[in-house]
Amino acid sequence: HVDTVNDPNDLNQFANQIDQANESLPDPCEVACADAGYADTDELEKVDALGIKVIVPSQRQALRNGEGPFSKSNFTYKKEKDCYYCPQGHILLLKSIEKKKGRKGYIIADREHCHRCKNYGKCTTSEIGRKVTRGHNEELKEKLEVQYEEDASQKIYDRRKNRVELPFGHIKRNLKTDAFLLRGRNGAQAETSLLATCFNMARMITIYGVSSLIKEFRDREVILAT
Repeated sequence: HVDTVNDPNDLNQFANQIDQANESLPDPCEVACADAGYADTDELEKVDALGIKVIVPSQRQALRNGEGPFSKSNFTYKKEKDCYYCPQGHILLLKSIEKKKGRKGYIIADREHCHRCKNYGKCTTSEIGRKVTRGHNEELKEKLEVQYEEDASQKIYDRRKNRVELPFGHIKRNLKTDAFLLRGRNGAQAETSLLATCFNMARMITIYGVSSLIKEFRDREVILAT
């Protein structure tokens, strides 16, 4: 499946593209893989709910080298008490809930713990002490992070780099398609569909060879006709 959209990023594209691809494919998708540009948990949840294995790194995983010793991932969440514990063992209690997104805010129970902590100034510089936030679907996010780290998932993700980037590189660099010639979304969609179809045809010729590909098409035509 190929599509053109007006959105400035990929965050809201994942579920729709999987749904559209499923309509085109004879067998339903079992594993859906993408880079961190698609890492919106609300969007990934739609695909996970279909029983499809999602392999998408979170922004935290994509920026692993940028994580410090006092990032939220080093704080421990206790579900039964709905609270966090900082790396020094001090408790952060629920302070606020955003009505629109359902995101929760937690703050250190006693600010003096932060002020007296040897890490004050590194962990936080706030007068009221350290704060962390938790999304309404944080458990799913944590599940997907663990799923992404699995050895089998990493092998698939490595394959994605070679398979997925190739069409973009070929179309943009080799074919020098760096802009659309037609105005409007319908025109852009038509150009995109032509480019994708031509790319697929060229790939099939490379894989099958011209004679074998013609035979394959003729065999499928007979099957469809019957």
